[in-house]
Amino acid sequence: MSIEVKRLFHTYSPGTPFQSVALNDISFTINDGEFVGLIGHTGSGKTTLIQHINGLLKPASGTVVINGLDLSDKSTDLYKVRRQVGLVFQYPEYQLFEETVLQDVMFGPLNLGFSKDEAERLARDALRRVGIIEEALYEKSPFELSGGQKRRAAIAGVLAMNPPILIMDEPTAGLDPQGRDDILALIREAHALGATMIMVSHSMTDVAKLCGRILVMNRGSLALDGTPADVFQRGEELRAMGLDTPVCARLKDALIGRGFDIPRDAYTIEAIRAAIRNNFMRKERC
Repeated sequence: MSIEVKRLFHTYSPGTPFQSVALNDISFTINDGEFVGLIGHTGSGKTTLIQHINGLLKPASGTVVINGLDLSDKSTDLYKVRRQVGLVFQYPEYQLFEETVLQDVMFGPLNLGFSKDEAERLARDALRRVGIIEEALYEKSPFELSGGQKRRAAIAGVLAMNPPILIMDEPTAGLDPQGRDDILALIREAHALGATMIMVSHSMTDVAKLCGRILVMNRGSLALDGTPADVFQRGEELRAMGLDTPVCARLKDALIGRGFDIPRDAYTIEAIRAAIRNNFMRKERC
């Protein structure tokens, strides 16, 4: 089991006039190899939750266990936790800081104790995985890269640490359509290679397309937990939380209203296209 969260609470500024409950009795498990979407309105507790999973915040009440490492235990080595969980922050390119692209991607492995040679091997492999294959770019300042290349280099810095669990916080924020598609393809590839994935996103379409399970946060509580079909059929509840359903969900409902037989779990354009084709084929046979 990759991640086990039990009765997790977190309060900011306790005992002051600014006290705010960010997490309220959160419990769930995520198994090895799952791809989980984490959605919720701004301020719902998503960021606080992923910071607990990465060990940036320690549980004040409740437990978070990452591949057997109990983060509520003061003796737990956070370096071991960081080897298990890679966290790509929103706009990770703003955290680039080294003199060259290669040095920036090597920073994580070096910080985890890898030798310089091993860190360079891991960095070069990660850069190739994200599509930065021109050797000339490796010796450039990361600030000379294009916006999309900076995002790729920042993601490579996390991939170079080879974490079995990867958390992506709004990975496509601010990107143009092509850059967005490229980053989503990288995420899909990382999951295909065996990583357990958590993707925080405001894009219901991206979540429906990539994730096999969705956690919905609302005002610090875990409101919903299920497959995309389970979650997105509860459109009224989502809208009451300030969220929406994917465009394809609304298209599916409209088609069903016109008499088409569309599967309950058809939440991507490819699935809906296939269902429409099957409807017409059945009519032709009749």
